[in-house]
Amino acid sequence: MKFIRINLETGKVTEGEVPEAYCEWGGRGLTSLLIRAEVPPTCDPLGPENKLVFAPGLLSGTPLANTSRISVGAKSPLTGTIKESNAGGTMADDLARLGIAALVFEGKAAADRLWYLHIDGQGKARLHPADPYRGWRTYALVEEFHRIHGKGHSIMAIGPAGERCFPVASIQATDIDGRPCRAAGRGGLGAVMGSKGLKALVVDQRGKGSVPLADAEAFKDAASRFVRAVRAVPHSGQVLPKYGTAGLVAPVNAMGAFPSFNARKGVFDEWEKISGETLARTIEERGGNPSHMGCARCIIHCSNEYVDDRGRYVTSSLEYETLWALGGMIGNGDLDSIARLDFLCDDIGVDTISTGVAVAVAMDAGYRAFGDWRAAAEIVEEIARGTEMGSIFGNGPVAVGRHFQNPRVPVVKGQSISAYDPRALQGNAVTYATSPMGADHTAGNLVGPSMAGKLDPLKAEGQVEASRNAQIRVAAIDATGLCVFVMGAVNTPEGEEALLRILEARSGTRLGPEGLREMGVRILKAEREFNRLAGFTPEDDRLPEFFYKEPLPPHNQVVLIGPKELDSTFDF
Repeated sequence: MKFIRINLETGKVTEGEVPEAYCEWGGRGLTSLLIRAEVPPTCDPLGPENKLVFAPGLLSGTPLANTSRISVGAKSPLTGTIKESNAGGTMADDLARLGIAALVFEGKAAADRLWYLHIDGQGKARLHPADPYRGWRTYALVEEFHRIHGKGHSIMAIGPAGERCFPVASIQATDIDGRPCRAAGRGGLGAVMGSKGLKALVVDQRGKGSVPLADAEAFKDAASRFVRAVRAVPHSGQVLPKYGTAGLVAPVNAMGAFPSFNARKGVFDEWEKISGETLARTIEERGGNPSHMGCARCIIHCSNEYVDDRGRYVTSSLEYETLWALGGMIGNGDLDSIARLDFLCDDIGVDTISTGVAVAVAMDAGYRAFGDWRAAAEIVEEIARGTEMGSIFGNGPVAVGRHFQNPRVPVVKGQSISAYDPRALQGNAVTYATSPMGADHTAGNLVGPSMAGKLDPLKAEGQVEASRNAQIRVAAIDATGLCVFVMGAVNTPEGEEALLRILEARSGTRLGPEGLREMGVRILKAEREFNRLAGFTPEDDRLPEFFYKEPLPPHNQVVLIGPKELDSTFDF
């Protein structure tokens, strides 16, 4: 495996062996350790000292299922913290099978220059001018690159929002069908990519090799056992293939944890119109695909292909978080409009969560009426054009709240919460507050244990410990390149044991029963140390005041977990 460092200021591309410090790491483990070691914590996130790292997981490119997640790391312009943003699709698998452990982008191009990186089938990287594509949206850009280089290429790219360095900008990644509908969305890393003058990565999928395994037979045996464990878990084996992540709309709404109308309510009265059941039925009736394989090596098929009433492609995949952010959070119960908004966000390259929450904050302040999806579409278009109002929304929910003088901005460290209200899901209050990367459900989502009755979501008891353990385990999984939807299997004795044996067979290094925990703790310590040196203190690990003072209907609950308990989360 090799590192490729690309200096956008000089145009120099340097290949080398993986540094010893990162030899046993991939994914989030590699990106976070490298950012901690090589990026000054107090640097300008959009300046030349920041670095942008793309790293497939430790298990990406191997025969193991569901290992096609790629980690993108940098200092975030949205939060000011360290950030790892995670995307599916095909890029991780392709980079790993070309023997590439990481792409590290350094410096920044001259203000009038724009580049893209092409990697051929032998793993040779070369910068090409991208000035003709300035301002291009992602779908047209991907189509053009496929015309130039051929269909067999994985692509990650930014749209106009990233070029404008807006902190809500995403990096879009192509799915297995070559559409830029997967996203490294959170944290504004699309803005970092834009600041460096990098428009896209284009990677040839032909001529790929195989990832070396220390013990191929042991790997094959353990991988088979792991797949059985994934399929045995009801959520990954049944619910996700049938409804995708949208299957969460009904149960989370029933819990009173579905924040709507800028988190003024915990239920959305029109939830049935946007539920997983309605989504799957609508897609089937129109001839779309409700159980789509969006990522390489996926056995879960949680993706979907949403089509209009004439059977024409609209977007893929319509996810739970987007159904919430562009649906209930802005008071919109129209499924077709949510799909159109999702496509628009992907096309201009913005995070659907941050964008939806920014719109909700503005609607809550009276800028537009709740439920007006056309107004939401106009706002997204203004972000693409970089108008004065578009710039306000492009800077995220905090900027929107400041402009409209609305203090009800549901963020931590500048990043918005996601589709689980912390007042009705107390464990996620801990995760939102203490995650090193700002409010982020993927850092340690406790909706599963709460739905299973293992935690009382309305009480404080046990939530800090549960969040701590979840965040440790997720950090480790993010380092492997595995999809987080295998977590249910990893949390079984059979699944965890199989994964440990897989990691041993991959590297040849023996792991004890605490192997995953040790990985996760080391990653979190590196991330927290970066933040400390950047000036963050325990006072930053707090939720907005209204979550503590404003009861959430229907349970009329507030967040119960105070500063002392939050500060104990990472007592490793």
